[in-house]
Amino acid sequence: MFPPLAIQAQHLLPKLLLTRLMGRLAGARGGALTTAVIRRFIAHYGVDMAEAAEPRPEAYDTFNAFFTRALQPGARPIAPADLVCPVDAAISQFGPIEHDQIFQAKGHSYSTTALVGGDAELARRFDHGHFATLYLSPKDYHRIHMPCDGTLVQMVHVPGELYSVNPLTARHVPGLFARNERVVCVFDTAFGPFVNVLVGATIVGSMATVWHGVVNPPRPGSIRRWDYRGQGIALKKGEEMGRFLLGSTVVMLFPQGIVSFNPDWATARAVRLGEPMGRIAR
Repeated sequence: MFPPLAIQAQHLLPKLLLTRLMGRLAGARGGALTTAVIRRFIAHYGVDMAEAAEPRPEAYDTFNAFFTRALQPGARPIAPADLVCPVDAAISQFGPIEHDQIFQAKGHSYSTTALVGGDAELARRFDHGHFATLYLSPKDYHRIHMPCDGTLVQMVHVPGELYSVNPLTARHVPGLFARNERVVCVFDTAFGPFVNVLVGATIVGSMATVWHGVVNPPRPGSIRRWDYRGQGIALKKGEEMGRFLLGSTVVMLFPQGIVSFNPDWATARAVRLGEPMGRIAR
């Protein structure tokens, strides 16, 4: 059976060129034109601007500034749970890691080693652990926060493809999240290692972290690594850790025997930053 035309088209499209072009347009100061585009986007996707720290579309000088808008204080209360949801999103998949295989969609899985950029030693720390994949749609708040307290150990930028990461593509492109460009963030926590992977996609102009700023561009075509051990970069649960400039997906990895997910969680369910995500075994 052939994949849908939308998937076949993605194989043919110049995805990197489109992404670079959209990144430039999203960062351009276009005055009234920028405001018109933002208003159209709000109307098309049903973006709730009432919860934004700055609700006026005309106050944003670029589309990127609008897309990465801050929320009003208290808009996302942080639950008193061991682990909280780090983003506004829909649950793509979550559950156990089968040895080193992460479930993507029916008939598709990928390895933790591929996801983290080929670091087999890091990947082994999550054998038989748990994962959660959360998809941020265009209307969502696009800052990423910490699900728990953590101290930054390293960051890895892994070059790759720029397929869409929507549910349709996840069902038809094997190893999608380990093929696309991504930023792997590794933390030490009270329960051991924790990895949060920011996955890029078509027209995702860039990804940024609070400790580094914009990670990509540049896109040199080879893996880049940053070692933060001993630098004391500690982030609290609920604190911002990064953002997507045009949104995408996060994949979280937890070690074996650590996490019990919220029993209310289900695939395709909408979740919000700060809601209970799970508890830690003690």
